[in-house]
Amino acid sequence: MTVAYDYKKLGLKVGLEIHRQLNTKKLFSPVPSELSDEVHFTFRRRLRPTISELGEIDPAALEEFKKGKSYIYEGNYELTDLVYMDEEPPHAPDEEALRVSLQISYLLNATPVDEVHFMRKIVIDGSNVSGFQRTAIVAMNGRVDTPWGSVGIPTICLEEDACRIVERKEREVIYRLDRLGIPLVEISTTPDIHHPEQARAVAKYIGDALRATRKVKRGLGTIRQDLNVSIKGGARVEIKGVQELDMIPLIIEREVQRQLSLLEIRDELRRRGVKAGDLKEEFHDVTEVFKETGSKIVARAIKKGGKVLAVRLPGFRGLIGKEIQPGRRLGTEMADRARKYVGGIFHIDELPNYGITELEVNALIEKLNLGEEDAFVLVAAEEETARKALKEVLRRAKEALDGVPEETRRALPDGNTQYMRPLPGKARMYPETDIPPILVTPEMKEEILKSLPELPQERVERYVKEYGIDRSLAETLVNDERDELFEELIAKGVKPSLAASILVVVLKGLKKEVPIEKISDEHIREAFDLYLGGKIAKEAFEEIFRELALNPEKSAARVAEERGLTLLDEEEVERIIDEVVRANIDVIKAKGMGAMGMVMGRAMARLRGRADGKLVSSLVRRKIQEIAS
Repeated sequence: MTVAYDYKKLGLKVGLEIHRQLNTKKLFSPVPSELSDEVHFTFRRRLRPTISELGEIDPAALEEFKKGKSYIYEGNYELTDLVYMDEEPPHAPDEEALRVSLQISYLLNATPVDEVHFMRKIVIDGSNVSGFQRTAIVAMNGRVDTPWGSVGIPTICLEEDACRIVERKEREVIYRLDRLGIPLVEISTTPDIHHPEQARAVAKYIGDALRATRKVKRGLGTIRQDLNVSIKGGARVEIKGVQELDMIPLIIEREVQRQLSLLEIRDELRRRGVKAGDLKEEFHDVTEVFKETGSKIVARAIKKGGKVLAVRLPGFRGLIGKEIQPGRRLGTEMADRARKYVGGIFHIDELPNYGITELEVNALIEKLNLGEEDAFVLVAAEEETARKALKEVLRRAKEALDGVPEETRRALPDGNTQYMRPLPGKARMYPETDIPPILVTPEMKEEILKSLPELPQERVERYVKEYGIDRSLAETLVNDERDELFEELIAKGVKPSLAASILVVVLKGLKKEVPIEKISDEHIREAFDLYLGGKIAKEAFEEIFRELALNPEKSAARVAEERGLTLLDEEEVERIIDEVVRANIDVIKAKGMGAMGMVMGRAMARLRGRADGKLVSSLVRRKIQEIAS
C-alpha cells in the first residue's frame, strides 16, 4: 500500500463477486469442460436489446448495441453441441455441478434453497450466443468472519460461463464456443468490507472454500474476482477481472484515489460556477487551423477526407489534465469513452504536444472564444465519427459535474482501472422457461453436509502432523493448489518430504528463470514415475523441469534421455568418482575429510543428476577415508 487513507472516515464500502469454474461436465449438456484451439465450424450472429415487461431497457445492453458489432463464433464438434449454438433447448443441469455448489454453500455458512430456479440474464456483448446467461441461486445468507468484522454472503449462484474472446476487430468480435457452458459458481458478498486488506482476507477465505472441494478448475481464466467499491460522496463502481488475490488491496486503494480526485474536480467546477447547461452539444469545425499542421495524426485524418472538430468545455482548463490515478487523468477517462469511435483525443491541458504547436493552440483559443478557465477537446476523424466521439467526451464532462459516475471498469495490470460500460440495470432478468425447478431434498442436503471436505487450513495442519513436513512448505502446497498432486505422489510411494521439496522449493526456484506455469501436472507425475522406477535421481528434477518449461511438448522421459540424466549404474558412478579423486589427490592428502565438500561438489558436477546423492556421498566418503588413513 502506498497511501495511508483513513478508510473509516472516507466511508469505504467494498463488496466482492467471485466466479470460479467447476471441474465437471458442462452445465446444460454432457460435453467436456475443456478448451481447444481446434476449430471445426464458424457462424455469425447479431444481438439486440429488448424492452423488459416493465418497459425498460438495460443501459449496459443498450451501450453494447450502439457499438454496431456482429459476432463470429468458432466451434469444435467435441466440445460444443446444439445447446451452445442456441439451436436446442438446454438439458437438465449437471448433477455433480449442483452438488459441488451446495458443498461450497455449506463451507461458506450459507443456507441452501429448497428449489433451484434458473433465470435468464440479458447479455448482448456477444459472449453468449443466445443473448442471455442462465443463472440460479443455490444458497443464501452465508457469512465470512474476519478480524475487521463479519461479512455477509447474500447469494451463491450456479451459472454457465461465457464464450472466450479470440479477437476484437473494429466492427466484429470473434469468440470461441468451448468455454461457453462451463459451470461457474458466483459468490456475492454484502458491501460490509471497510478496508482493502479485509477484502483480500474475504477473497482468500472464499477461495479456500472453493479449493477445498477439489472440483474447481485451476489456471489463468478459471477464476474471476470483481469488486464493487464506493466512498462517502462517491458512487458504486464495479471493477471486473481482478485476477490476482494480492492485487485486490492496491486496486481498491487506486479506486479510492480516483474517486477522491473526481470529487475534488467536481468541487472545483462548482467553485468556478460551471453548470450542465454550459456544456453544449456544439461541435466546431477547426480543420482550417491545421491546414499546415506538423501533427502526423491530424494531417493523416485530414488527408483521408476527415475533419478536426472541437467542443468547448467552459471551466475545465487545468482539470482535464489532473491526475486521478498514477499516469491517468480526467482526459484519459474522456478518451476511454470516445475510444469506441476513435483512437484518441487531444485536449488543451496536454498541448502543445504531438506535433500540435503553440500557435495552433492559440488560434483555437481565439476561434473558440475561450476564457482563462475554459478548455477544448479535439477529435480528428471522419466528420460523423468525430461528432459521435465528442458526444461521449461531452457526456463524461457532464458527469464530472456530479463527481463520480456509476460504471463498470476493467482492472489493469498496474492496479489502475479503465472504463468498460455503464452499470447494468435491474431490468435484465427473466425466468428460464426450458428448465423446470429442481428440488433440493432434505436427504440431499444431509448427505452433502455429512461429507464436507476439509478446509485448506485444516489440510495444512494435517500435513504438518501426519507427514511431518515444515509448516511453510505445507502452506505453500495448499495455497498454490499443489496439495492434491502432493497426496497423489505420496500414494504412489514418494516420501512426503521429497514430494513437498520438489513441488515447492524446486519449482519456485525455477520461477525466475522459466515459465513454470507450462509445466503440467502430467509432466510432474511422469518425472516422479521415472524416479520411482529407478531411472533418474532426485537431483535430475530441476534440470528436467527447466527444459519442460521451455519445451512443454516434450515428455519427462525424452528430456531425461536427451539431457543424459538417466541414472548410471554403480560401477560407472564409482569410475567417475575415482577420476575426480585422482584429480584432487593433493588437496585430499592435505585436508583429509575436510576436502569432502569440495570433492562432493565436483563429483556431482560431473555426474549432473545421473546418480543418487546418497550413493555419491557414500562413495566419496569411503574414497577419502581410504586415502586419509
